Amino acid sequence: MSDPRVLVQALRERLSRWSAEYYQDDSPSVSDSEFDRALLELRQLESDHPELLTPDSPTQRVGAAPLAGFEPVTHRVPMLSLDNAFSADDLLDFDRRVRERLALAAVQYVCEPKLDGIAVSIVWEKGQLVLAATRGDGQTGEGITQNVKSIDCVPLALSGTDFPDYLEVRGEVYMPKAGFEAFNKRALAEGSKPFVNPRNAAAGSLRQLDSSITRRRPLAFCAYSLGHIEGAAKPFSSHSEVMQQLAQWGIPVSEYGRRVDRIEDCEAYYEELAAERQDLSFDIDGIVFKVDDFALQEALGSVSRAPRWAIARKFPAQEEMTILREVEFQVGRTGAVTPVARLDPVFVGGVTVSNATLHNADEIARLELMQGDSVIVRRAGDVIPQIAAVVADRRPGDAQPIVFPANCPACDSVLVREAGEAVWRCEAGLVCPAQRKASIAHFVSRRAMDIDGLGGKIIDQLIEKNLVSTVADLYTLDRETLAAMERFGDKSAENLISAIEKSRETTLARFVYALGIREVGETTARQLATYFGALEPLLSASKEMLQEVEDVGPVVAEHVIHFFEQPANRETISRLLQGGIHWPLPQADTGDLPLSGQAWVVTGKLETMPREKAEAVLRGFGARVSSSVSGKTSVVVAGPGAGSKLKKAQSLEVSVISEEEFLARLAAWRA
Repeated sequence: MSDPRVLVQALRERLSRWSAEYYQDDSPSVSDSEFDRALLELRQLESDHPELLTPDSPTQRVGAAPLAGFEPVTHRVPMLSLDNAFSADDLLDFDRRVRERLALAAVQYVCEPKLDGIAVSIVWEKGQLVLAATRGDGQTGEGITQNVKSIDCVPLALSGTDFPDYLEVRGEVYMPKAGFEAFNKRALAEGSKPFVNPRNAAAGSLRQLDSSITRRRPLAFCAYSLGHIEGAAKPFSSHSEVMQQLAQWGIPVSEYGRRVDRIEDCEAYYEELAAERQDLSFDIDGIVFKVDDFALQEALGSVSRAPRWAIARKFPAQEEMTILREVEFQVGRTGAVTPVARLDPVFVGGVTVSNATLHNADEIARLELMQGDSVIVRRAGDVIPQIAAVVADRRPGDAQPIVFPANCPACDSVLVREAGEAVWRCEAGLVCPAQRKASIAHFVSRRAMDIDGLGGKIIDQLIEKNLVSTVADLYTLDRETLAAMERFGDKSAENLISAIEKSRETTLARFVYALGIREVGETTARQLATYFGALEPLLSASKEMLQEVEDVGPVVAEHVIHFFEQPANRETISRLLQGGIHWPLPQADTGDLPLSGQAWVVTGKLETMPREKAEAVLRGFGARVSSSVSGKTSVVVAGPGAGSKLKKAQSLEVSVISEEEFLARLAAWRA
């Protein structure tokens, strides 16, 4: 039985190599469907074993890493992805969450077709196109200015007047169906390789280092949002207003965009466009719904990868029939044992599927699944494939029952199932080699301690040679020991030791995230670090105190307490600190700063600086900055567009100051 950690690492390395072959070398060694299959398999493994998921995984990239052949471009405002809805109920749930957060009876939405292309950012300064970039990983993209300039419908100079000094527009570059068909027909006639679909055609065309090649491709562009803006004549109040103005400046927008007054109208729009889908001149894979009012968008905010005020309603799932050959049981970092179905490969929803998630033992029982069954595999959008049903009348005579193991597949420890949970777990902890490897891989990942060069194969070697049993052992390694290992030399050993040394200086948020506490992701770790300010009070925090932290409920609080109660975890933390891991002490603890002990909230869009910078300045003067207003809030800084947070502050009689007053106070603090 394959170790899921080994499979995940192998898939990530394979996908990285294939991406380089396709995008950088222009010499792919596998088909698009094979690439998609590997990516899907990785997504499934990470879904079945969430403890293996790392922020730098190919599945977590909003797009892809920048190409070495293009100059990197840092997005001044991150380019986020969208959450998905796959049914009318999902859409209603989205609307319910929106209205509950805003405390409104109804919300106006904007409906737009979701073009199947590649997301880009285009910047005009004083009306002239000066920069274009791909989405990349959401933070940094590829500079493709010359390629975008070659697209006929993208204006090199804006029309009209009163456009901002700096205007960033986000949108989709795509290849219309007619252009795609004509291009492939010409490619076949010339003996060239045709594209599989219009989306791949658009992506491949836009990533040409030679813009004259892009120029010959029939590409189009459609704007769907704004990015960073400076020097606007007046602020925009809504998405629909923005789309109207962009059209007046000569920037293409969707002719199918529509503003509606309630969520039922969104569903009606979805049904209407779904019926017309095949007749459209371009490919779409769903509909995007956005809260129209910008003040409401600001009040709703975003999670780490997606805004709370928008959702993509995907078209119906596609299903195919195949045969279940076997079920593997994989062990994750937290000990969760997850069954994974191995299938005869089948083409579903544009990709080849050979694996499907089975979630847990209850799901196997619900499906009445047996090894050898013919099954219906469903794939909706980009989600992990799942077995939707068993075709009972096609069950072979030699079909075998699927028996969930009583012992851990990795260490043979007895599995346990807590009351109220569907998951069976191995509670051997770091004694279990599967959990130990996953814990170390998580600890060294880029968003955690960021120890560059410490990949899965090296971790395997370190564990096999008994050089590392816990993450604290990483800080006892020396160059000579590493240099003697397989595939290591003096230089690579020196580089890894340097990366380990560099990781000793970190932040409390990164450290808490790196510990791998169950249910504590990057955002929760940052909130815990911000609230407690130091490790010691977090170690001894009660359940009630933990639940005062934003988004920390009773379940997460229990996991935090349980983790810190374990003697082995306490010992590991102590050894890590003794090994030199440290972070800046919170200035607010000195008691000497002007805002020590105060809680501040910044809301709305500040005109003189990004909100993140204002929050950093406040922290520098000792304040605790929160994303929500409560009775404990000391001051709220309200910029233009401030919405529900401002109203709540006023209702609680919390002090509210303008951006102008904030700047005046800032000058006084600095004096």
